[in-house]
Amino acid sequence: MRRHLRSATPHPGRPVSRRALLRGIAAGIAIASCGCGSPDNKGQRVDTAEVLDSHMSYTEIGAGNPFVFLHGNPSSSHMWRKILPHIAGGRLLAPDLVGMGTSGKPDIGYTFADHARYLDAWFDALDLDRVVLVGHDWGGALACDWAARHPERVSGLAFFESIIKPMAWAELSPQARTRSESIRTPGIGEEMVLEQDLFIRQAFTGGVLEPVDEADLQAYLAPYPTRDSRRPILAWARQIPLGGDPAELVARIEAYDRWLATSTGTPKLLMTFEGSPTLLIDEAVADWCRHHIAALDVVACGRAGHHAAEDRPDEIGTAIAQWLQRHALTGTQNR
Repeated sequence: MRRHLRSATPHPGRPVSRRALLRGIAAGIAIASCGCGSPDNKGQRVDTAEVLDSHMSYTEIGAGNPFVFLHGNPSSSHMWRKILPHIAGGRLLAPDLVGMGTSGKPDIGYTFADHARYLDAWFDALDLDRVVLVGHDWGGALACDWAARHPERVSGLAFFESIIKPMAWAELSPQARTRSESIRTPGIGEEMVLEQDLFIRQAFTGGVLEPVDEADLQAYLAPYPTRDSRRPILAWARQIPLGGDPAELVARIEAYDRWLATSTGTPKLLMTFEGSPTLLIDEAVADWCRHHIAALDVVACGRAGHHAAEDRPDEIGTAIAQWLQRHALTGTQNR
């Protein structure tokens, strides 16, 4: 498979476009705040792959069998900065989904199907096989979807706080229901997410037990300086599969649920948390996973909010590393 890659660093003497300059500044903020110069992140680099009519940026550490870490909404590859140092023995890859982080922002609807198409192109551009997938939030859903459609290319699947099955409105807390209804309402959702830019700040101050520090908050905010740049965030928020809508997404989730139930030869890991009303996978959903997902290990990782990578990075990293060791997926614990 031909690789379509380019460096994140401009070539000497080549004019730099305003878009490229802004992308570089955003990447610099993320790299600086994740401590990439520290021993824990030695060898980390940022690269870019040409995908369809755009590009996707990704961080990479190490060599060997690929471990792909997929973020959700409104996050970026920055969320993995404290988790990747726990993992060794493989090629760690953490892309920014299209329209997010420092990846390109093409003029598309940013539906789940759109994200899946660009992610497919990214996997093919890097010619990835024997992949271990790790996902959070929508990244977990995309990981399940990709695995179900490419079972021959998957070695394992780990996930936490992900959209793992269609949801009913009755499953939401009153606060979450009100928020979801507001975001789905034309005009109100645009005001909340595009105009007031509340979604990211609320995610990393309210969707965590402890608000992230200012440097990390700015790393999450940097890719979305304008109203238009925040369209992917709103699109994701409006696609949460509630009450059978959107129907095309519910059908995809049901398809990957069938794969999850029957893929007995593919090791899987669910990391669970407690102590926050923002959690997507509570005990009832975790119990559903135990009964409906084959070859599943479940590891409790302590108290956290939905954006658990900010609250419990060490516990998550350790759980993944130990699971990789248990199932001989070439990962070893790095601490």
